[in-house]
Amino acid sequence: MPQPWIRSPRYDGLLILAPPFLALLVVLGLPAPYRHSAAMPLLAWVALVVLIDVAHVYGTLFQTYFDPVNRRQRRTLLWVAPLACYAAGVALHSLGGLVFWRALAYLAVFHFIRQQYGFLRIYSRHDAPAPGRWLATALIYYATIYPLLYWHFSPGRNFNWFVDGDFVQLDWPTGRAIATGLYVGLIAAYTTRESWLWWRTRTFNMPRNLLLAGTLVSWYVGIVLFNGDLAFTLLNVVSHGIPYLALVWAGGPKSAQAPAPIRRGAWAGRYGLAVFIGAVVLFAFLEEGLWDGLVWREHGTLFGWFQHLPAIASPALLMWLVPLLALPQSTHYVLDGFIWRRKK
Repeated sequence: MPQPWIRSPRYDGLLILAPPFLALLVVLGLPAPYRHSAAMPLLAWVALVVLIDVAHVYGTLFQTYFDPVNRRQRRTLLWVAPLACYAAGVALHSLGGLVFWRALAYLAVFHFIRQQYGFLRIYSRHDAPAPGRWLATALIYYATIYPLLYWHFSPGRNFNWFVDGDFVQLDWPTGRAIATGLYVGLIAAYTTRESWLWWRTRTFNMPRNLLLAGTLVSWYVGIVLFNGDLAFTLLNVVSHGIPYLALVWAGGPKSAQAPAPIRRGAWAGRYGLAVFIGAVVLFAFLEEGLWDGLVWREHGTLFGWFQHLPAIASPALLMWLVPLLALPQSTHYVLDGFIWRRKK
């Protein structure tokens, strides 16, 4: 059967499907303390958090504000989304800093889960109707939800999403056992269905099954199997950020009518890729520098110039500042719920 690649086997394989497995190889090669502790070397933090996690957020700009056609077609959305996100952020932060970070963490988790579902929809677009087709959707969701349930039903972990305590946690062994049983059962049901489908039709959707396997691996190993900040961040960030940037650069799945992505403006042409990567990295560095200079004060050696900024400690000022600094993230989460939707 023809495989439903987004751009090509090489492009999808390297940039969308391989990252979880490559991250797993790196994690397995880490010294044991980095797989089961909160230790995070500075260089790893720069590579994973600044250059991938924060940078990928700004990839959305190239599908929205930097694209003249999309900017015109989605004019109302592109104005309303950041204003609504900022207003909601200030309102939440006025109730307490943890309230804000907890709401943002759950919004981020929802965004991460929906990205995997979105890729599943793309890679399932040529599947013929067959019994049990719903199992793929159920598994892609539960491949992410089960590790989160395990996290919520466990005592304190050596990692967090944004800040300590941003997830509600309750040590409930019975809940973990029930969630695990459903997890194993769903994997078994999906595997049985795929084996049956191969036996009946000799069809095997390679990218869809690699996507599911990578999702299972990255979320389970990063959250359940290991209890380390570096292991979690490696698997979480690499598996999410790199495929997202690859999708932005590809412009969406190819078709007979549109075999190549349509790029406009500065990121078109000979140096387009350099402009694209350079822009998202520059924006990420500036954002993290502002966070470090104004709020966190944790990486002064990296963001030396930003240390000249005044450190803000007043709750009244933080109520307005923190949602503003987090606005690229929150807007990215909201806009991504709209910009990738297709009628077919």
